[in-house]
Amino acid sequence: MSKRDIKILLVDDEPDILEIVGYNLSLEGYQIITATNGVEAVKKAKKEKPQLIILDVMMPEMDGIEACEHIRNIPDLKETIITFLTARSEDYSQVAGFDAGADDYITKPIKPKVLVSKVKALLRRLKEEEVSESIVKIGQLIIDHEAYKVILKGKEIVLPRKEFELLSLLSSKPGKVFKRDEILDKVWGNEVVVGGRTIDVHIRKLREKIGDDSFKTVKGVGYKFVS
Repeated sequence: MSKRDIKILLVDDEPDILEIVGYNLSLEGYQIITATNGVEAVKKAKKEKPQLIILDVMMPEMDGIEACEHIRNIPDLKETIITFLTARSEDYSQVAGFDAGADDYITKPIKPKVLVSKVKALLRRLKEEEVSESIVKIGQLIIDHEAYKVILKGKEIVLPRKEFELLSLLSSKPGKVFKRDEILDKVWGNEVVVGGRTIDVHIRKLREKIGDDSFKTVKGVGYKFVS
């Protein structure tokens, strides 16, 4: 997929942000679509089906967290990458963002060139997401990589993009301890800076959905999947 084919939906209620960020991303050759609130963002996301959505948190009518949750429930946007770009740097705000289904959380202020680099790293995942086996069966757990589907005990479980990728990584070698740095590199990309609690938040969500006993914490090292 070339840059000309990639659509980026930029959502912010500040015209200056839309102009500056949109301009710098358009210089890279991406198609830029804009929205000024969460309601408009959901409508344009359904219509345009962008590959990447950049969301502010504090917006009128519908905030970014709620908009992210709505977008994550749209089947056609299941593989869309979502990142927040916001001045809200509190831990609870970041946790809420990831719980809503975001792939990344970027705080303002940020230099345009750095943001462009982060966007490139996020979009690189579109090319790197290739798996050797389309369907993996572990006990009563089935992971279908092509359909982006997880079935546990005959029941389908809906997972946000990063939770699915984290589960895929850990379950690819049951019993192996994946170090935190390795998880960040393979799931989030080594050029994308994410908070230290990112992995912990996603593991917690997977434990709630897949089962607490399936994921073991190795203190000071990382995590492993237990079949």
